Amino acid sequence: MKHYEKQEILDLAAQLDVRYVRLQFTDLLGIIKNVEIPVDQLGKALDGKIMFDGSSIEGFVRIEESDMYLAPDPDTWLVFPWETSHGKVARLICDIKLPNGEPFLGDPRTVLKRVIEHARALGFDTLNVGSEPEFFLFKTDEQGRPTAEVNDEGGYFDWAPLDLGEDCRREIVLTLESMGFEIEASHHEVAPGQHEIDFKYADALAAADHIATFRLVVKTVARQHGLHATFMPKPIYGINGSGMHCHLSLFKDGKNAFADESDEVGLSVTARHFLAGILHHAPAFTAVCNPIVNSYKRLVPGFEAPNYVAWSAKNRSPLVRVPAARGASTRIEVRSPDPSCNPYLAIAAMLAAGLDGIERELPLQPPVNRNIYRMTDAEKEIAGIQTLPENLAEALDKLAEDDVLVEALGEHVLTHFIEAKRIEWNIYRTQVAEWEREQYLQLY
Repeated sequence: MKHYEKQEILDLAAQLDVRYVRLQFTDLLGIIKNVEIPVDQLGKALDGKIMFDGSSIEGFVRIEESDMYLAPDPDTWLVFPWETSHGKVARLICDIKLPNGEPFLGDPRTVLKRVIEHARALGFDTLNVGSEPEFFLFKTDEQGRPTAEVNDEGGYFDWAPLDLGEDCRREIVLTLESMGFEIEASHHEVAPGQHEIDFKYADALAAADHIATFRLVVKTVARQHGLHATFMPKPIYGINGSGMHCHLSLFKDGKNAFADESDEVGLSVTARHFLAGILHHAPAFTAVCNPIVNSYKRLVPGFEAPNYVAWSAKNRSPLVRVPAARGASTRIEVRSPDPSCNPYLAIAAMLAAGLDGIERELPLQPPVNRNIYRMTDAEKEIAGIQTLPENLAEALDKLAEDDVLVEALGEHVLTHFIEAKRIEWNIYRTQVAEWEREQYLQLY
């Protein structure tokens, strides 16, 4: 990530004829918010003097505590490649500060920064995260609203004419590359209308920033093609849902702390403890990594989504896979997160889980190299394989009981997150679905 000084940003804005700047942040639910300012206010913004009303943002503060300040991170300076009728627009991702200058503890980006500092206190100088967000493309109607019809009937790695989203996906890639993303792969996924674009790993904070930016770009370009892009985990019954596999690794003194050539699977003691922490806390961080009611329609057997708490270096049915790459590329792949999550909170929760495993030297259970989907319940019980929570309510209970994640997220975030999600669950569970009417209305 390029480092920018204040004057350099002001000069670039003038050279590139930027007319407006969006001061961007995310709310507790991971939804991008922004305050747009004319470019002549950019200097004031870079000094952290732009205020906004925090009481209007989901999960922030009460109305009597509403004054908040936006503190832009200069290294997130970016000029959007598309022009509006009013000229070019740039963005800066911001941290949220209180009037006294202290970080706002309800800011998801601040939560992740705290976990990163904890890792550095343990001696790890870099925490790398690589994500693989999937999404669906749906056709839109005459009013531009999404329909229930996907854009193509393609399958895994298909191309035109089956993959009718190819042009849109290519445009997304070109747009991301023009914004500095290093794209590693782009392809059609398993389900009709489903796509995946993989970009290069980055340090944890930049990775979360990239995910937020990626989702914005995908939706914007799709709209330009007359399509609707959704990161909803399971938009269609009976086919695979969308995940966001996360590859995690720690570096110490410039070297991959997960690598050990003498180990039978190439994992260091540090990696094994980290992985043990991930498995131990997985039921609790599920509420953060799979945060909506619909997330649990994806986490079911039969659709390649991991709902079993286990690990392997040989198959993809467990929660965690160890990819074949070794040496500097040694990492673990957590396969449960989905792209509806708040990337800052999800990455913070997973890193906190792994770091707890290191600190407590948690033992790693043996790998499960069989296809867990084909194991009997008795075989899974003998192997000590647990399942992830089956719904949002169960996941929230697990999160509230986990002291490590409670501390990592902080009281403010935890309280408001659980409160918002319990409301969501209660609204959902009191609805009467069409399936229920079809099954029961006539029979009873």
